[in-house]
Amino acid sequence: MTSSDIIKRHAELEENIARWDEAYHGHDDPDVSDADYDSARLELSMLEKRYPDLKKEGGASTRVGAAPNPAFGKIRHKAPMLSLDNVFNAEDFGQFVTRIGRFLDLDETATDALTFVAEPKIDGLSISLTYEKGQLVRGTTRGDGVEGEDVTANIRTIKTIPETLKAGAPDLIEIRGEIFMSKASFLALNAQKEAKKERPFANPRNAAAGSLRQLDPAITAQRPLGLFAYGMGYSTEPVAQTHTEWLALLEKWGFTVNPLSKNIAHASDIPAYVDHLARERPDLDYDIDGIVFKINDLTLQQRLGFVGRAPRWAIAWKFPAEQAITRLHDIEIQVGRTGALTPVAHLEPINVGGVIVSRATLHNDDEIKRLDVRPGDLVRVQRAGDVIPQIVAVIDADRADRSTPFTFPTECPVCGAHIERVRDEAVRRCSGGLTCKAQTVERLIHFVSRNAFDIDGLGDRSIRSFFDRGFIQKPGDIFRLHEHERAILSMEGWGRQSLDKLLRAIDERRTISFPRFIFALGIRRIGERNARLLARHYEEFSIWRQAMEKATAPDSDARATLSSIMGIGPAIADEVAAFFNEPHNITALDDLAAQLNITAETPTVENEAEQKLRGETLVFTGSLSTMSRSEAKAIAERLGAQVTDSVSKKTTLVILGEKAGSKAKKAESLSIRCINEQEWRTLADMEASS
Repeated sequence: MTSSDIIKRHAELEENIARWDEAYHGHDDPDVSDADYDSARLELSMLEKRYPDLKKEGGASTRVGAAPNPAFGKIRHKAPMLSLDNVFNAEDFGQFVTRIGRFLDLDETATDALTFVAEPKIDGLSISLTYEKGQLVRGTTRGDGVEGEDVTANIRTIKTIPETLKAGAPDLIEIRGEIFMSKASFLALNAQKEAKKERPFANPRNAAAGSLRQLDPAITAQRPLGLFAYGMGYSTEPVAQTHTEWLALLEKWGFTVNPLSKNIAHASDIPAYVDHLARERPDLDYDIDGIVFKINDLTLQQRLGFVGRAPRWAIAWKFPAEQAITRLHDIEIQVGRTGALTPVAHLEPINVGGVIVSRATLHNDDEIKRLDVRPGDLVRVQRAGDVIPQIVAVIDADRADRSTPFTFPTECPVCGAHIERVRDEAVRRCSGGLTCKAQTVERLIHFVSRNAFDIDGLGDRSIRSFFDRGFIQKPGDIFRLHEHERAILSMEGWGRQSLDKLLRAIDERRTISFPRFIFALGIRRIGERNARLLARHYEEFSIWRQAMEKATAPDSDARATLSSIMGIGPAIADEVAAFFNEPHNITALDDLAAQLNITAETPTVENEAEQKLRGETLVFTGSLSTMSRSEAKAIAERLGAQVTDSVSKKTTLVILGEKAGSKAKKAESLSIRCINEQEWRTLADMEASS
């Protein structure tokens, strides 16, 4: 597995996104197009999907959106607004369909017979509309996926959004859709802005987002915004059996549904539809960057559920990469927070698919050797799926004046420590640890990133500046930054107002959820998903800390318990134990925790009543006949249970399939309650028959 490119690229993207967020969300003055912003977030998601052990899901990929602007009121979605995973070709889509079939335990014929609904992926701004007793009461942006911005007054100015739903609407329902601006309206709006010598919008999505997020609804009312409705969040009652029925109901209620949405009877027919819509794309009067495919059967959607923060039942097929040729000037080695060294190509700036690219990843030493890429080469660059800038080939490898082959350094370019290659990985790492400034700074940047402590105003530039001045050397120092007020006020770019805003943001983060806290620590292989798994299992910080110190002993019960957590396993457990085995980490951890209120993660409002197995620790053993093991595990977790791979004293329930084996015997020896598959289905309130 290659991890150096993931680590460094994460840090780079987090740095960029933090800066873009400040401009866009803090000042409503974006300094990058929304398409670029989305591409950066999507790139994180793609990389983390390929290399899940370094998932910073965090990063932006599992974050889903951006933190709500405090200028707007915050509203918690009753059902989270999640993101989509991506595919880029027929092979990738085939693997997606295969995963669905495997999860549902379907044979190949039944898998191909799954019916999908195809919807153009609109390049706009996601919105959630809440109706109570048929009346529009709230409009909320996606925000960070859990909380969004209250833009109700602005939403009411959009004529295509019905104020009242016709008869048959549930008592409460969240309707999801995409706010967009047509290409023609975008050009007209920019012409008006240019005539007034105002800064034009970069693209239609930027224009739609900027128009909706006006503090003055009168400005929004003047902007030509539209809505395509497509999704449902929370609902007090079922309203349809298929997604097709749901779209028809939306139209009946007065919403606009994209006319290009299409039922596709067989998974094998989907590539042909992608080709068709790709040809139609240039002639559409609105921007799309791919196609979303959803399982049509809503019951199957519910069974499939979610993995991380993306549904198993839907995928976004992104359009093909665009390529360009440019000159490579230099190769720079960058050091990430875990010491991974990533080579980055510095390019002559070139337009690739409408975006100016000046840097591209070279992944690792093996990739450099495979391409035989050298400074001075003419190279072909592509943004995979309109996302990842990467070099795919050298164009003029036969020229006589090529530079010598690039040699990967043997010493860290930042601290001079020895470079080592770990096990079978392609990644090379600096052995300097926290004595390496690059690693310390990158860990601090990770600590304040959006999916970690999310401290508004404390971006990478400020972290580096405060680190160089000695104000922040470890995470706990952030919460003592007020001690340096006078010195900070003397720094360029800092005034009383901006400093007060930063200190307020820091104080607001003195209360932090347990999963965010774990993720913020930057433990290798602990992304957002694994942080949530640990937080769910140990429930409280003090319990987790004590257990992890005991887990530093390889043969301890605590290490065995840690390794048995479903989704963690021995390799990740080793990384967590290694973190707690370092005295300086324990010192920094205790210093930080003493200044915080670390709260347990609570289920969302609509799920509280469903958490019937909360506090239970389950083990499935043997072969299940009515569902796959993956589906059984997903059901248990939705009901609030912990699912582990091995039976221990903490196990409270064992579900016995056919040929249960040694785990059943161990459960019996520990007097742990055991039930069969049918009893499990009854416990989970599932139908009695398969």
